[in-house]
Amino acid sequence: MFLEPFFKGQRCGWIEVICGSMFSGKTEELIRRLKRAQIAEQAVRVFKPALDQRYHAEQVVSHDERAFQAEPISDTSYIRTKSEDTEVVGLDEAQFFEKDIVKICQQLALDGKRVIVAGLDMDYKGRPFGPMPDLMAVAEYVTKVHAICSHCGSLATHSYRIVADRDQVLVGEKNAYEARCRVCYEMGNILKLPKSGRDKPSLPPEIPGLM
Repeated sequence: MFLEPFFKGQRCGWIEVICGSMFSGKTEELIRRLKRAQIAEQAVRVFKPALDQRYHAEQVVSHDERAFQAEPISDTSYIRTKSEDTEVVGLDEAQFFEKDIVKICQQLALDGKRVIVAGLDMDYKGRPFGPMPDLMAVAEYVTKVHAICSHCGSLATHSYRIVADRDQVLVGEKNAYEARCRVCYEMGNILKLPKSGRDKPSLPPEIPGLM
C-alpha cells in the first residue's frame, strides 16, 4: 500500500516549505501558490490548526488581509483521509501541528500530491519550532522569506515577543511581536531594546555571543 502510487504509474508528489519569522509573508506566499493551483484547475484543500482563530475560524488570512478557505483541524490523522480527492494540500501555521505531521506530509507526497506547508521556523526564543525543522529536512523545496526589522530596516529573521507571556505557543497578534534582524533581536534580549524606533543600533563590543 505504501508504494501504491508507483504501481499505478502515478508520479510521486512533493513537499514545499515556506518558512520565516512573523510578518515575513509566509501565509501570503502560501495563498499565492494555492490560487495559482486553482487557476490551473487543480483540486485544492487547505488545513490549519484549530487553535489559530486570529482572523477567521475557517480561513487562512495573511497580515495584508488576503484569505483562502481552510479547514481548522485538531487531529492531524484525518488530513490524509480528507485529502483523497485533492491534488494540492496546503498547511498553514504548521509549527503548531504535532510531530506526526511530518510523516503525514510524506505520505501525501507519496500519494502523488503537492504539499505546501507554511510556518514559523523559530519560536520567540530563537529555537527551532515544532515539526518545522523536520519538514524542512524532508521537503523537496524550501523557501525562507524575510520580514523587515522594525528597528533598523534590515532583513528580519526573528520574531521578538514584546509582551510578558513566556509560553512557547502564543498565537501571534500584531501587538505581541515584532520582526527583528539578528542583531536587534539579541540587543532586545540583552539590553531590552524598546519596541519600534528604526534607530540603527551601534553594537557594544562586550555583548556576549555577538562577537
